[in-house]
Amino acid sequence: MFEKRRPGAVLFDRDGTLIRDVPYNGDPDRVEPMPGAIEALGRLRRADVPVAVVTNQSGVAKGLLSADEMDQVNAKVEELLGPFDAWAICVHDDADGCTCRKPAPGLVIRAAAVLDVSPRDCVVVGDIGRDMEAARAAGARGILVPTQETLREEIRQASEVADDLIDVVDRVLSDTEGPVPAAAAPWARAMGWSRW
Repeated sequence: MFEKRRPGAVLFDRDGTLIRDVPYNGDPDRVEPMPGAIEALGRLRRADVPVAVVTNQSGVAKGLLSADEMDQVNAKVEELLGPFDAWAICVHDDADGCTCRKPAPGLVIRAAAVLDVSPRDCVVVGDIGRDMEAARAAGARGILVPTQETLREEIRQASEVADDLIDVVDRVLSDTEGPVPAAAAPWARAMGWSRW
């Protein structure tokens, strides 16, 4: 079990967690925030907790959208939800055998490195089992926020389940004893989106 303390960063899955899941979306006009996303992110930012996105985007490897279209969608996400301190994006498909595609821990480890925090001090928030497996593999705390697409087995296997993004923020901000970690280094934001 994880110690009850303020996280070094909160890492969010993108589709189905921060924005409504539109499979292989390359159209920024179809980006729609999930309920509570704007408020949840605002509260974390006001508390000086770095926020990042860790997302699988296999549509690029499959040829269903271009890297440029993906970048346009990510820009729309930031326009609607505000800037993130880091983005870690896997553009591979399952058959590519990479170490970044969730459930592998690579995206969590990369985002934590960019933010200069330990993966063990991160909270990973997602809507499916792959997100929770990636958190576990990286040594991070995982919080599942189920949607209608989340499998019952994934809910049963999750170590922690929240009702929604507001519930997530209530949990992580109430777990605080001690100092708030320093904000990410200024260069972290300048690095832009990390993708492999």
